[in-house]
Amino acid sequence: MAGARALLRHCPLLLPQDRHGTAYEGFVTAQGRDFHIRILLPQDFQLKNARIECSWHLKKILHGYRHILKQRLHSCPDLVSFMVELKTVLEIALKNTQDLHIQRPPEYYSCLVRDLEILGWNKVAFVDTGLTTVKLKAEDSCGRQHLITLKLNAKYPTEPPDCLVDFPVPFAVSWMPQNTLIDIYNQFLAALESLKEFWDALDEIDGKTWVLEPENPTRSATTRRIAIGNNVSVNVEVDPCHPNMLPECYFLGADHAVNPLRTKLNNNMHLWDPEISLLQNLRELLETEFPSRAVLEKSDFAKDCGICYAYRLDGSAPDQVCDDPRCGQPFHQACLYEWLQGLPTSRQSFNVIFGECPYCNK
Repeated sequence: MAGARALLRHCPLLLPQDRHGTAYEGFVTAQGRDFHIRILLPQDFQLKNARIECSWHLKKILHGYRHILKQRLHSCPDLVSFMVELKTVLEIALKNTQDLHIQRPPEYYSCLVRDLEILGWNKVAFVDTGLTTVKLKAEDSCGRQHLITLKLNAKYPTEPPDCLVDFPVPFAVSWMPQNTLIDIYNQFLAALESLKEFWDALDEIDGKTWVLEPENPTRSATTRRIAIGNNVSVNVEVDPCHPNMLPECYFLGADHAVNPLRTKLNNNMHLWDPEISLLQNLRELLETEFPSRAVLEKSDFAKDCGICYAYRLDGSAPDQVCDDPRCGQPFHQACLYEWLQGLPTSRQSFNVIFGECPYCNK
C-alpha cells in the first residue's frame, strides 16, 4: 500500500490496470506536458523484465537515452524509483530537444573548445557534431574505466551541463558560472574514489564466484545472485555507501537446502567483520565455499528450466525449485505460474498459486 501511495504521489496520472499490480497505464508529466505510457511487469515484479510502451512522440524524445533507461530498469529497486528516474531523464531530454533549436552564441563554442583543450583531448571519448553532447572517460585508482556524459545547454558556462553517469548513487555537480569542465571532471574523479570499495567488493564477487544474475552487470547494479550449489543461490543487495557492512541476503532454492543457510546466517551474523572483504565474510557466515569460476563450469550447477528447457527466459534464470529433496527440479517463475494455472488441481490465493510439481507430482 505504501508503494501504491508513493507512486500516486509522484505520478498521479499513472494508474494500475489489474488487481495484481502488474500493469499500469496513464501519463507521465514533465515540463507541464503529459506523455502517454504503459508499463507491464512480469509476475515476479522484476523491473529488469518489464515492458514499457509509449507514444511515438515520447519514444522519439527518449531515443538517445534508451541505454540509460535500460540501466535504471536493472538498478532501481521498485517502480516508484524508476518513475522518478524516468521523469528526471525526460526533463533532461526535453530541455536538450528545446536547446537544439536555440542559436548558440560564438562564445559558447570558443568556451567549450577551450575547456576541452585544457582538460586534454585524451580524456574525450565522444563529441557530437553539434557540440552539445560530450562524453569524458576516466580511470579510477584500480584501473576501471568509466564514462560521464555531459549534455550542454545554450547558456553554458553560465548554467552547468546535465551529467549522466553509471553510478549506484545520485551524482550532483557543484557549479558556479566561473567553473569549467575541469571542475566537473575533478568532481567525477572524486565520486569514483568514493565508490571504490563498493566496486572492489562486487568485482571480487564477479571474478571469484558464479553470478547468475545480472548476466552483464552495470556499474550502477547493487545486487548479485550468487550460486551456492545445485539450484541454490543467494541474492545479495550491497549498500553503495556502506559496502563493508552486512548486505541484505535472500536465499533461493528448495526449503530443505536454503533453511540451513538461513540458520547459519542468523547464528553467525555477529561474526561479520568490516575489516575483511564482503565475499570472505559471506563464506565464513554461511560456512560454505561458493562454486569457483576457476574450477567449475556454470553448467555444473545451473540447470535448465524443467518446462521450457532453457536457462534464460527474458533475461531471467530459473529461480523456483521443487521442495522435494529427491526432485529439486528448477523452473522459471513465469513458466511454473503458467503451467500451474492450466492444472485443474491447482488453487490460487491472491497472487500465490499452489499445485503439483510438473516433474514429481509432489
